[in-house]
Amino acid sequence: MVRKANPALLKPLGLSADLEAVVGKGPMARGQVVKKLWEYIKKNGLQNPQNKRNIMSDAKLKPIFGGKSEVTMFEMTKLVSAHMK
Repeated sequence: MVRKANPALLKPLGLSADLEAVVGKGPMARGQVVKKLWEYIKKNGLQNPQNKRNIMSDAKLKPIFGGKSEVTMFEMTKLVSAHMK
């Protein structure tokens, strides 16, 4: 059985200015946004070394993460959704 991609993940969405500052100009599909976020996180060494599931925010990520200095991967996905329309 071949799994079909979830159409919701492929639909290009508009991005907030805060999110565009990190992942680039929208509209962009949700999956692509998450991929680019991870590229940014890895490039800037923002994974918590003690707990790799936690992402530490820098000046660009803080507005996306609702002002929090550290979020979990799952929390990140939820918080990023608020910046996509």
